[in-house]
Amino acid sequence: MAKISERIKQVQETISSTCARVGRDTREVKLVIVTKSATIEGIKQVIRLGFLDLGENRVQQLKKVSAYVTEFLNTAESNSALGKKANWHMIGHLQRNKVRQVLPIASLIHSVDTLRLAEEINASAPKFGLCPRILLQVNTSNEPQKYGVRVGAATHLAEQIETLPNLKLVGLMTMAPLTHNKDLIRACFVRTRELFIEMRGERIVGPEFTELSMGMSSDYEVAIEEGATILRIGSAIFAG
Repeated sequence: MAKISERIKQVQETISSTCARVGRDTREVKLVIVTKSATIEGIKQVIRLGFLDLGENRVQQLKKVSAYVTEFLNTAESNSALGKKANWHMIGHLQRNKVRQVLPIASLIHSVDTLRLAEEINASAPKFGLCPRILLQVNTSNEPQKYGVRVGAATHLAEQIETLPNLKLVGLMTMAPLTHNKDLIRACFVRTRELFIEMRGERIVGPEFTELSMGMSSDYEVAIEEGATILRIGSAIFAG
C-alpha cells in the first residue's frame, strides 16, 4: 500500500511542477483517480489519503465499487474520511439504457456525445430530483474507434444540449491518441481548448461552462500545459 501513496505523491509533484512551469494555480486542476485497475484495498488506501474524486469507465463496475466505497466511508476504518461522500465521475461510454443506473451515483458524467443521450439524461433526471452536470465528449483525435462528437459538429450539439432544462453542460472532455508522439497529443488538447474558448466566447454556453477534462496517466503533463481542469489518472497510481 505504501507504493500507492508514493505514486500519488509523485503525480501530485508532477502536477505542481507543471503548473509552476506554465504559471497555473494547482487548485485549478482536479485529480480524479480512476479505479478500474484497482483492488478494493487500493481504493481504501486512496480514500484514507483524502482523495474522494473517483472515476469509473463501466456502469456495472461503477455500481459495484461505489457501493463498497459508501460502506467503507461509513466505518471508522476510513479514518478522517468517515461520514464523507465520494464524488463519482462516469468517464466511460454511456448507453442510454443505463442512464438511470448512473444518475443516482455520478456527480459528473464526462462522456455525453449525442443529443439522444443528453435527452435521455434530461428526461430521467427529474425522476431522481436531480439536475446532473455533464461534459460534452469531443473526438479531437479523429480516431474512428473512439467515442465523441466530431469537432465540426460539437458547437451545434452544445447548442442543442443547452436547450435541455434538466441538466447542466459544464465543459468538454477528450481523449488523446495512445502514442508517444507528444505533438499529436498536444494537438488534440489544443483543439479541445480552442473549442472550449469558442463556445464561451460565442455565449453558446453559460457561466458554469468551466471544465476541461483531458489528460490520463500517460499524457497529463501536456494536458495541464494546455489548460486541463480535470485529470483522469488510474494506472500511474495503481499499476505495478
